[in-house]
Amino acid sequence: MQAIMLAAGMGSRLGKYTKDNTKCMLDVYGKTLLERAIDSLLNANINKLILVLGYKKENVKKYIKETKLDEKIEIEFIDNDVYDKTNNIYSLYLAKDKLIQDDTILLESDLIYDESIISELVNSKYNDAALVAKYEEWMDGTMVTLNEDKVISSFVEKNNFDYNEVNSYYKTVNIYKFSKDFCKRFYLPFLESYIKAYGHNDYYELVLKVISGLKDAKLYGVVLDGKDWYEIDDCQDYDIVKAIFAPTTKEKLELFHKRFGGYWRFNGIKDYCYLVNPYFPTKQLISKMKYFYENLLFNYPSGQKIERIIATRFFENVSDENIIIGNGAAELINLLRNVVGKRIALTIPSFNEYVRCFPNSEFVFINSKDNGYRLSLESLINVLDDVDTLVVISPDNPSGSHLSYDETIKLLNIAKQKEKQIVFDESFIDFASDNYTLIDDSILKRYENLIVIKSISKSYGVPGLRLGILASGNNDIINIVNNNLPVWNINSFAEYFLQIFNIYKKDYKNACINIKNERDRFYNELKNIKELYVYPSEANYFMIELKKGNSFELAEFLLNNKKILIKVLNGKNGFDSKEYIRIAIKDKEENDYLFDCLKEYFGV
Repeated sequence: MQAIMLAAGMGSRLGKYTKDNTKCMLDVYGKTLLERAIDSLLNANINKLILVLGYKKENVKKYIKETKLDEKIEIEFIDNDVYDKTNNIYSLYLAKDKLIQDDTILLESDLIYDESIISELVNSKYNDAALVAKYEEWMDGTMVTLNEDKVISSFVEKNNFDYNEVNSYYKTVNIYKFSKDFCKRFYLPFLESYIKAYGHNDYYELVLKVISGLKDAKLYGVVLDGKDWYEIDDCQDYDIVKAIFAPTTKEKLELFHKRFGGYWRFNGIKDYCYLVNPYFPTKQLISKMKYFYENLLFNYPSGQKIERIIATRFFENVSDENIIIGNGAAELINLLRNVVGKRIALTIPSFNEYVRCFPNSEFVFINSKDNGYRLSLESLINVLDDVDTLVVISPDNPSGSHLSYDETIKLLNIAKQKEKQIVFDESFIDFASDNYTLIDDSILKRYENLIVIKSISKSYGVPGLRLGILASGNNDIINIVNNNLPVWNINSFAEYFLQIFNIYKKDYKNACINIKNERDRFYNELKNIKELYVYPSEANYFMIELKKGNSFELAEFLLNNKKILIKVLNGKNGFDSKEYIRIAIKDKEENDYLFDCLKEYFGV
């Protein structure tokens, strides 16, 4: 068996990375895609590679000679000198005579993949097959459908893609196994006819699309089951593969955390790191937003003044002059640097944005470790004399500790007497047993020293909309923050969500009840793992101390073996030398899956 790699293209979408070389020369952690492909071929006992080259072909040939790759595998070159006027159908046409000399693995040059998948295709029981993967949101390009016998029944081009049929779609990995007989009887005759009819500037898969309608020309789909692969078409793809194919799990974990989201681009990743309500929004609310998608897409959102009025439908007990809508709570926290005092008190460990966003302030830290990682009203009161501003996050992140309503009002009264400013972050308060809100005109006007921050993204389950609010009864604070915002700082989708939320308010309350009930159930389950100490939580997450083992090693095991992403808290300001993690509370099925994985790790 031989392999043919189509590597003539310019890869212009990769910009600077293909300025001097073609895509097969992309380096991923010290190995080019070409070298990785050769290792995979050798692993599958394939000892001959035919390279169809065009753009920067001499650089590729020079690299092969200098690195002695041609001593590892027999390499034969075919030149496509009109690479800039043709597409890969012509590159394959140039290699047509090779297709009938031996069975062939056909692969493209912009792929990176688990080394074992070539062997999986070679060792499959089918003589003629394509590697395919079940469709996921990050995939693009040609899709196929399979019949009950795993025969490819149709090829679906981009312009024929139907989102109503995605459950039946498989993405071609662009690695094929062709027998000599298949090429001689079917592929080559149709390839030559297609080129005569339509020219050289097309894709070889279109020939397979025609052949798939023939009764005797069966091309099977070999379905990849969870193995990593990626097609590198542009700079974003190149960045993504550096996370997927990091040389160590530790580096992989670090790279995933540095992304701060966007994990839907990665095959099968289960995110227990970011904290989102799994029970809201409802399918009905989502359907309503989908129905108005085009209107929202093609029209400008309202300006800040109107957004603030709309927000009063969301928070019914506050006036528009006392509230500001932000592109996520993080945007509003960042703008607080213009209104907070010079000396700021903050309980640690805490949400890092409150430190990052106030670089010119001096911090006085209250270490909750001294109180078993529980918020201490006494400590909060005692620090007031030493600072201008006190930041309180309740429930606290990451511990889930919570101040009761009475404790909060007591703190506000004392701060008012001492003329100290309070920033109160209630982003997770709707999950608390005694949930309450300070976003109320009667409270805001009574305590003009109070600024309330709330992330809508987290508790309302819409992090992609990037919504947050700031509320205050102090007109000067509202005006300063508002004057630092653009006219349009949230999009039409976020605005519409605010507008229609009231219709689904009962559903939201039920969703919060579901979180509380599932939190109690999951807490009792986790307590059965004696290697863990789970801190009681009033939020939608648990902080956990590992009484045995290492947090990073656990996180690496979960990511590498289960594709689960959790938050490692070691090294975060405020923690001692013990081992800590934070996990999101999701629905029962997802929580049970994580629980089973934890039991497996600890041998329970």
